[in-house]
This record gives sequence, structure tokens and C-alpha cells, in this order.
Amino acid sequence: MVEGALIVVDVQNDFCPGGALAVDQGDEVVPLINGLIKRFEHVILTQDWHPAGHSSFASSHPGKQPFETIMMPYGKQKLWPDHCVQGTRGAEFHPELEWTKAELVIRKGFRKAIDSYSAFFENDHETPTGLSGYLRERGISKVSFAGLATDFCVAFSALDARRQGFEASVILQACRGIDIAGSMAAMTERMNDAGVALV
Repeated sequence: MVEGALIVVDVQNDFCPGGALAVDQGDEVVPLINGLIKRFEHVILTQDWHPAGHSSFASSHPGKQPFETIMMPYGKQKLWPDHCVQGTRGAEFHPELEWTKAELVIRKGFRKAIDSYSAFFENDHETPTGLSGYLRERGISKVSFAGLATDFCVAFSALDARRQGFEASVILQACRGIDIAGSMAAMTERMNDAGVALV
């Protein structure tokens, strides 16, 4: 068994081909992640879980289009198509993801007025999800990330893991990115600079 925790980020229908915010080839990570789940002692999942009319949806801002950036009270916010709405098929985990071994599911983005990319914090970088405390109480100091999307929720989670003092790695083969306006290169550089191991 691999020590530490595997954190599987947002492997949900809406982020896979045919979904509302599909990551190109996003479903290709599923068999790889299933293999990783078998090898790790601890498995944690994150699940994007937005109420209808979430403030990060372009449809909530008349005249705005998906992928535009606006200013919110907590800073810059990219606007998205409506996705991963609570209780919808799009918010469900990919049907082939073998996730029953997971000890914890962290739901994020459920506060209507603030988005959440990271498994550790909302996008204000202050409101915690409780994951740090959970890991510390369990004596887990190493975390590995896989899932969707490399340059958003995976990267922000890995950066926050380092900021919280955890040893962090991203298993790139088991991730896929969106790459909006060079976001893959920018976030890869930020992860390298923060001491995230890219494997």
C-alpha cells in the first residue's frame, strides 16, 4: 500500500465528455484512478456541488459569457457554464469510478456567493473545507492528487496542500487540464515553485 492519501478531484459527469464543462479526454483518467485507489491506504474524493444559480455561473450575470472573468468581493472569478448542480446527473461521479473505498467526500462550491476550486479552501483562500484538520487528526502528512482539471481544481488543491504544510504530489498521467489562455503552463510553474512533486 502507498502511504499517505490519494485525493481524487472532481471526477464527475459534467467534467467528462458530454458534460456541461467537459475536460477534453477527461474520462480517460477513470481507469488510471481506479488502479491508484486500489494501491493507496487512504482515499478522499472531492465533488463540485453547486446550488442552482451559483455566482460562478455566467448565467447568473446578465450579458456575461462563460470563461469571461469578473471581480467578486474575494477577487477575480472566471465564469463557467452551469455545471455540477446539486442532485443532478452532471454532479454525480463518473459511473465507472470505483470510489466506494473513499473514507471522505469533500463537497465544494456549495456556498452560493463563492466558488471553490481547492479541496482545502474556498476561493477567498480563507474559508476552510475542514480537510486539513481531517488529515492532521488522522496523522496523514503526504497527499497525492489525481483528477480534473489539472490547471484548476487539482492545481489549487496541491498549492493549498503545500501552504498547509503537507507533502504534495500530482500524478499528471491521471489528470487532464482545460488550458484556458495558457493556464496549464502558468499553474505548472506555480506548482513547481511551491514544491509540489509532478510525477
